[in-house]
Amino acid sequence: MSSEDSKVTLATTMPLVTGTTRVFGTIAHPADHVRAPTVFNSIFAERGLDHVMVPIDAPPHSLAEILAALRAIPNFGGMAVTIPHKMEIAGLCDTLGLAARLTGAVNAVRFDADGSMHGDNFDGEGFVAGLRQQGHDPAGKDVLMVGAGGAARAIALALCEAGVGRLRISNRTSQKAGEIVSALKDLGQHSQAGTAVDHDGAGVDMIVNTTSLGLHDGDRLPIALDAVDPKTLIAEIIMVPERTAWLADAEARGLPTHYGRHMLDCQIELIGGFIGALPGAA
Repeated sequence: MSSEDSKVTLATTMPLVTGTTRVFGTIAHPADHVRAPTVFNSIFAERGLDHVMVPIDAPPHSLAEILAALRAIPNFGGMAVTIPHKMEIAGLCDTLGLAARLTGAVNAVRFDADGSMHGDNFDGEGFVAGLRQQGHDPAGKDVLMVGAGGAARAIALALCEAGVGRLRISNRTSQKAGEIVSALKDLGQHSQAGTAVDHDGAGVDMIVNTTSLGLHDGDRLPIALDAVDPKTLIAEIIMVPERTAWLADAEARGLPTHYGRHMLDCQIELIGGFIGALPGAA
């Protein structure tokens, strides 16, 4: 490819940043795993929008100061929120949407002109939409979910609203799993959820990893797959690396898998519309 061809390719895949460009972000720590900027910037270029999305690496001890600074930037519109800030940022928002109030976590934040910060959560809706898009309807299924963080809360709610037959939540700290079960019963009237201690994955239709295990080389597997039934769907929410060690192990065993990218792909329009990055989006 010639240098001119390279310039043309770059121009068609990245937005042109100018003095009028509106800035959006994806906030995380670390930020090297985030995929949203690549996806959003491609959409901005395709639709001719004068927008750009950048990664924001926010160490937890500096989170409040970083958010205060972002509030004060006139051309900063909002951001996607990911590990480990979803629950902490929810507590700092001025208002929260229903899903965020129910889960105590946000994955999208919008800044209004007066600096007020509004959060909502589209993880669960995006995850379930991704399952259905790939032909996996969770209705009536027996599901084991590993993890009890911010993403787990949103996904647990969405799975219950999608009509799973049973949802068991396994977490290193059983108290956190129990808190999700209580919230689902008290706030969402969902009674199919319960906790699971040392579950080996046998006898369920789907296992969902909502932990951060798999982000880095050498991470232990979220759950061993030795006892898992041959038709059990192994579902991941991690997006980078796309094929985690857990998914690779599942595929080596011949188990069906569901990749983390589908969750983001199915909530891009929702998040983009909420933060004002994609005008007219649903």
